[in-house]
Amino acid sequence: MGVPLRDLLKDYRTVTGWEDLRGIAAVDAFNTLYQFLSIIRQPDGTPLVDGSGRVTSHLSGILFRNMNFIQKGIRPVYVYDGRPPEFKEGTIEERRVVRDTAREQWREALERGDIQEAAKHARASSRIDTGVIDTSKRLLRLMGIPYIEAPSEGEAQIAHMVMQGSAQYAVSQDYDTLLFGTPVLVRNMTISGKRKLHGRLITVSPEKILADRVFSGLSISRMDLIRIGILVGTDFNDGVPGIGPKLGLRAVREGRFDAIVSERMPDVDVPDILDFFEHPPVTDDYSLGWEEPDTDGIISMLCGEYAFSEERVRKVLGAEVTGTGQKTLSSWF
Repeated sequence: MGVPLRDLLKDYRTVTGWEDLRGIAAVDAFNTLYQFLSIIRQPDGTPLVDGSGRVTSHLSGILFRNMNFIQKGIRPVYVYDGRPPEFKEGTIEERRVVRDTAREQWREALERGDIQEAAKHARASSRIDTGVIDTSKRLLRLMGIPYIEAPSEGEAQIAHMVMQGSAQYAVSQDYDTLLFGTPVLVRNMTISGKRKLHGRLITVSPEKILADRVFSGLSISRMDLIRIGILVGTDFNDGVPGIGPKLGLRAVREGRFDAIVSERMPDVDVPDILDFFEHPPVTDDYSLGWEEPDTDGIISMLCGEYAFSEERVRKVLGAEVTGTGQKTLSSWF
């Protein structure tokens, strides 16, 4: 879900070319997997599955999107969520209810033959389970792409990695990473390309947000942005009814944050949430290494176990270097 700061940050989102994204990218794994599961579906919303009914949308996304990254000189490292903080339990339960409701609405729309409505509810029903997590890690290992287990929130860990210089930028659709301190956030990397939106075909391009530009442009600090996030709602608390990003900005600028919290959020542990955003659990116990891919292992997994087209997989793994600079997975390492 993330922090709903879109309206506040719209003037600080800059479309960026792929040539400016070369280097190490710290990727929010759960956010990316959710995007793959939501978008890579049949017209009626049915995800890609193998002959046994096992979902393969995320595996398709990992293979083809990461090959796209590699051909563009991007080195991805995926960061998986660890243990969530206790005050996130309510959000986790709310999301489960939303998914279950969406799944039922998807089924009902299919029965009515309303394909457009079915597809909408299907996307909202996407769920990341242990099978999705385990198979995604397995494919990343076979591709030689590193991944890290965060102590807690993956967004906090990728922000820490960018602040430490281990990566050039954070990759996530959510704005939470800015609250956690990333200097650079890149959105739309995992969903770029042609997309249908409300019946129209649009082009989605990567966009970059620089934290320093946000803070100077809005005349606020990172802590102020965290306060605004708390007022409008985060993964750890509901927002104050009637307060959106712009009203939240005004309240923080006018020094009314504490008064609003005291009056409108008496049951929310705001100090702990503030501290969690400012000092989240992170780790430096990791090493980044991109290894030679196991092409036979990839073919065995995707084609032998999950019925991917061997011709298509071999083509993407073994494409010749072209005049556009594209190269094979092996030649990049």
